[in-house]
Amino acid sequence: MAANPRIKIPQSARPGEIIEIKTLITHVMETGNRKDKDGNKIPRDIINTFVAKFGDHEIFRAEFGPGISANPFISFDMRVPGPGTFEFAWTDDHGVKTVETTTLNVA
Repeated sequence: MAANPRIKIPQSARPGEIIEIKTLITHVMETGNRKDKDGNKIPRDIINTFVAKFGDHEIFRAEFGPGISANPFISFDMRVPGPGTFEFAWTDDHGVKTVETTTLNVA
């Protein structure tokens, strides 16, 4: 189960400026290849999709496979179009969706 998303964006930005967005979420990321102490296969449970939106526009998307690390860190850049709100969404194999929003202050 995903939890505790952390997001880092600049305190403020100017229109046209390129900014870096950083996200990290706590998730065990079980690959489905390991076995428990009784020899039973542990079911796969990974975050398989990450989507970032700014306003109504999707600005970044990533699809992950079983090679992704636990607690995935994602960093990407974008050009600031103006003021708005980010929406970040992580979805795991069980359909659990964790959504976090934050507002970008434009000077």
